[in-house]
Amino acid sequence: MQNNTFSTLFVGQNLIKLLSVDSTNNYLKKLTSNSEPLPNGTVIMAENQYAGRGQQGNIWHAESGKNLTFSVYLTTDFITIEKHFMLNMAISIALNNALVKYLPAGLSIKWPNDVYFVNKKIGGVLIENTIVGNRLKHTIIGIGLNVNQTVFAKELENKAGSIAQILQQDVDLTKLLNEICTQIEQLYLKLKNNETSLSTLYTAKLYKVNQLAKYRSLVDGRIFEGRIEGITAMGLLKIKPLNGDSIEFNFKEIEFLA
Repeated sequence: MQNNTFSTLFVGQNLIKLLSVDSTNNYLKKLTSNSEPLPNGTVIMAENQYAGRGQQGNIWHAESGKNLTFSVYLTTDFITIEKHFMLNMAISIALNNALVKYLPAGLSIKWPNDVYFVNKKIGGVLIENTIVGNRLKHTIIGIGLNVNQTVFAKELENKAGSIAQILQQDVDLTKLLNEICTQIEQLYLKLKNNETSLSTLYTAKLYKVNQLAKYRSLVDGRIFEGRIEGITAMGLLKIKPLNGDSIEFNFKEIEFLA
């Protein structure tokens, strides 16, 4: 365990910093397989993550030493499989709450858990659950956040951004990590106490919620205009086309076009 000055009860109190690792999620998985129990709230932070992963096997690109790439271990045996998306909402809201201190306007959550500033992605989350019976046992939450990186690959220039690009100045990575861990802890405890407002908070922060926008269904290839209404209890995205009834989409079933 590494001591630090984080203002939290448990998230980040066991902080392990690595110079380089393939994936902080993979590193945490190996730790959980050891016989010695891992402290709840353990955080693995890497300066360089050379095989970072996003949702559905996507690659996360991050310049070494410029950004936050870390994973959080949480015990989640109080969450049933049916309510697993509540954890996703809690983490997404926590990130938004931490970042709004730096970016008071323009932040949103692109379903299910990408961090957006206006129309550019500045962060992403990969949540991996271990399930026993009908409950989660523990969860590893991988977070990648573009903080001080200002140069991106040509193909990402119009899609990705960073906090430093927006503010035109660098941000203290350790301070920001502390603030994120504080928010994750607070939202985790709310979730544990059956906080019922998470869905409302999450929906209010959704990217393009209640706005007319263009989408492509990856189920049948149809392009249509519609408005995001919210999510289902299982985390499916609800979109109401201009003409027709609301449609529910699972992960990788819908593409945002404009």
